[in-house]
Amino acid sequence: MSTPANPNTEPEAGLSRRRVYVIFGALMAAMFLSALDQSIVGTALPTIVGDLGAAQDEGWIITAYLLAIAIVMPIYGKVGDLFGRRVPFLVAIALFVVGSTGSALSGSFVELITWRSVQGLGAGGLVILSQAIIADIVSARDRGKFMGPMGAVFGIATVAGPLLGGWFTEGPGWRWCFWTNVPIGIIAFGIAWFTLKLPSHRPSRRFDIGGALLLATATSGIVFLTSWTSLTDSSGYDWSDPGLLSLAAATLAALLAFLVVESRVTDPIVPLRLFRSSTFAASAAIALVLGMAMFAALSFLPTFLQMSLGVGATESGLLMLPMTGGLLISTIGSGQIITRTGRYKIFPILGMGIATAALAWLTLITADMSMVLFGAMIFTLGLGLGLVMQTIVIAAQNSVSPERVGVATSTNNFLREIGAAVGTSVFSTAFTTRLSTTIAEDTRQLPASEVPSTFGASSLTPANVADLPPDLRDAIVDAYAQALAPSFWYLVPLGLIGFIVAFFMREIRLSTRAGMVAREEDAAAAG
Repeated sequence: MSTPANPNTEPEAGLSRRRVYVIFGALMAAMFLSALDQSIVGTALPTIVGDLGAAQDEGWIITAYLLAIAIVMPIYGKVGDLFGRRVPFLVAIALFVVGSTGSALSGSFVELITWRSVQGLGAGGLVILSQAIIADIVSARDRGKFMGPMGAVFGIATVAGPLLGGWFTEGPGWRWCFWTNVPIGIIAFGIAWFTLKLPSHRPSRRFDIGGALLLATATSGIVFLTSWTSLTDSSGYDWSDPGLLSLAAATLAALLAFLVVESRVTDPIVPLRLFRSSTFAASAAIALVLGMAMFAALSFLPTFLQMSLGVGATESGLLMLPMTGGLLISTIGSGQIITRTGRYKIFPILGMGIATAALAWLTLITADMSMVLFGAMIFTLGLGLGLVMQTIVIAAQNSVSPERVGVATSTNNFLREIGAAVGTSVFSTAFTTRLSTTIAEDTRQLPASEVPSTFGASSLTPANVADLPPDLRDAIVDAYAQALAPSFWYLVPLGLIGFIVAFFMREIRLSTRAGMVAREEDAAAAG
């Protein structure tokens, strides 16, 4: 009986073991760059929005970044399939460095959102192309060994990001959260330039420009709708508002037009026929749910620690370590098991079940809770996430032909990121609306002498909360806990949906051919 190719014993895709690992190092550097930016900004977020006077719009710093990532992911995936992945990968790194520089120099909230969007345009390519390049040079059977560490990068960044973010916030200033990306980006660009030698292609079909534009329009509309109250400063949705009705109608029209175009063009940016595969469809649905439920929750936990528990930014990063530990254990462990056994269906089932239980557990958080208990909660959440994140990407890649790997990877990640953007917007709206209402009610019950004339919910930071009069400070601390804990109930049903869908994923035998090898062999057979 033949033994599947293994990167530890044989070269892959005509590349030596050493070459595979050098390329892998470049990809890891790029993935770390993208993951670090999300976690480092999360810790500094309360201080950033407080300094810029935009605490009620806090979610937009996250949402703008995720929206930009979601818009360009399908484009990077398709361009990589058509032309090759080296040049798009270098462009993605360059965009990320430029966006980081602009964010560091921003003098207003609008400027920061603009440059964060540019960062997202680059980050989308870093994630998609890294995963697709691994699929090019390593077989699906052996890919778990590589995708596991790629998932673990997010765990490592979750450790380094909050610690660096806290140190910068309490030391040289939050702008260094963006400046630190510049040297890392330059190093990653240099590594990729000299080591990432991949074949280019001459496409035989035209790029689906219409589909790309319609997808970007529909994606933007969905996020704007979910963030409507933040955009308009209103307390709810007024469906008699012509602007809201126009936005909803335009979003629906763009989505329907996208589906029509994709069903008719020769080479669509998102081939709808991919969803005929139960494996691909299930992995895509889980990705959407994962983004909406899990990443929305993770975005606001550092804020809770800083504002509700009164800890500093650096300490809040340390308190997130248990989640990272759970993520590292399950991501690397599941990758090794997949490579050894070739089985993967069980991991999304277990992962979604564990993560959903963790979300329900998080509804019990309080301002005076034990940090040991909080650590157990987020460790469980990380354990569940790690079993799902990279496994569904491997499943999606393995369910399509080699020339569709980029599209499959980008579609899966696109749905996860648009889910994260929408989930974060909805969660942020639910949280900030409840927070503003609670703060307003609590402050009205305090004597006027206890409320400074300069007090305002939109300019709260961890530092100035600590300087408030005791009664007012206690009211703010309680308000954060009372607003955040119930918001997790919005996410539990989503987790349950993902858990159920995972049972319907058909397990397809993992391929033992690297993507480039399979593509060349298929082309030779067709010729």
